[in-house]
Amino acid sequence: MARLIVVERPERWPFVIPGVEVVAAREYLTSDRYAGMPRVTVLNFCRSYANNTTGYYVSLLALARGHRPLPSVTTLQGLRVDSVLRVVSHEFDQMIQSSLKQLRSDRFELSVYFGRNLAKRYARLASELFTHFPIPFLRARFDRNPDGRWELGSIRAVPASEVPDDHAAFVIESAERFFRRSPGSGRNRRDTRYDMAILWSEDDHQAPSNPGAIRKFIKAAERVGIKAETIGPDEFGRLEVYDALFIRETTQIGHHTHRFALRAEAAGLIVIDDPESIVRCTNKVYQTELFRRHGIPIPKTFVVHAANRDTVAAEVGLPCVLKDPAGSFSVGTVKAETPGELTDGLDQLLDESELVIAQEWTPTAFDWRIGVLAGTPLFASRYHMAKGHWQIIQPESDSGPRYGRVEAVPIEKVPQRVLEVALGACRVIGKGLYGVDLKALDDGRVVVTEVNDNPNIDAGYEDGISGDALYDRVMEHFVHALDARGRGA
Repeated sequence: MARLIVVERPERWPFVIPGVEVVAAREYLTSDRYAGMPRVTVLNFCRSYANNTTGYYVSLLALARGHRPLPSVTTLQGLRVDSVLRVVSHEFDQMIQSSLKQLRSDRFELSVYFGRNLAKRYARLASELFTHFPIPFLRARFDRNPDGRWELGSIRAVPASEVPDDHAAFVIESAERFFRRSPGSGRNRRDTRYDMAILWSEDDHQAPSNPGAIRKFIKAAERVGIKAETIGPDEFGRLEVYDALFIRETTQIGHHTHRFALRAEAAGLIVIDDPESIVRCTNKVYQTELFRRHGIPIPKTFVVHAANRDTVAAEVGLPCVLKDPAGSFSVGTVKAETPGELTDGLDQLLDESELVIAQEWTPTAFDWRIGVLAGTPLFASRYHMAKGHWQIIQPESDSGPRYGRVEAVPIEKVPQRVLEVALGACRVIGKGLYGVDLKALDDGRVVVTEVNDNPNIDAGYEDGISGDALYDRVMEHFVHALDARGRGA
């Protein structure tokens, strides 16, 4: 992978970083050589990034060419928004206070080079700043407020001319370290065209893919020309050096998974799950309204709030199921069989959310799960109920969560009506990767209970019929999307 440092005056660039070419900004913007180069990381060190300046156009054209600019246009825009600084300051307030508590002054500036600072006591703070603002050289100003607490006052990119001479060796070391950890620098690169980040943690016991599945995804990616590697939540600052992001953590709004998806999409990466799918799939109130509007069959459903809670039994009957609109993995779901249980369940859920979903009781021995990718069936499974329980997951038991049996089913063996309803539900959600949960009821109805983004794909379960072909299909989807992006499609 080519690495470029772009500056207005290359002859004034003071550092020699092995393997990195220093290029004049005007040459980068106008030369056919750079316009046609694939797989380029562009470190933009122009003096100004204001709108319509040379620095702004370097990052903008890099994005249009499929290159990877640091800083990206998204980062540059964030620097100009005071509310972004306030949010970041609030998010890691505890780290700011603990890092700066020994200081006696009322103002402090921290220089960060590729996420590092010379002083070890500021290492975590420097890394966190680079995570939120991936700028090669940045300077953060902190101010002490009247209450004696430190606040992030400003973030700005630092030109090379402002780097002290005695920082030079540290800057070069930090740059080399950054590139060693960047895609394309490994010894086993082989002949791959694209780089993918898989957001996944082995410590996440509710991750939608187990370690075996992650290994299979990585091998499938390599077969189609993608170098894939796992990253964690603390590697937000490296995101923009990849071509694609595959989220294999349980997604939530306001969670780091959603922030990763937003940043990746804004930076031009191909993303699964995309931010819009996360929004649409993580709220059951939204899906209820959407499915009603488009005629997607769902169980009898009632949206409950404090003013209409007394009518739930009349609307959906007893027993019924109460759901937290943002709940997942059966958490926030309550079965109410009696008026007393209904009252208690609503008290519990309405304390957490202004709206609650109430659905008719639709017992079945198993739920269908149809995996759908870009509007096409990917896999099918029967999720059986946990033994002695009414859900496929019993969240609370003496030994932790208990799961029902997962039975992979050939797509051609799935009832046609189940497939039709599943694909119809996905058409109104989006074109990503979804898991549609359905029930085939004794009265002949097939109903959608919910559509999940980021569906479980675990080795030994959902891949029980198609094996490695399932992982190949997902990665083929990515490479087709990446190729199309390169063609401007």
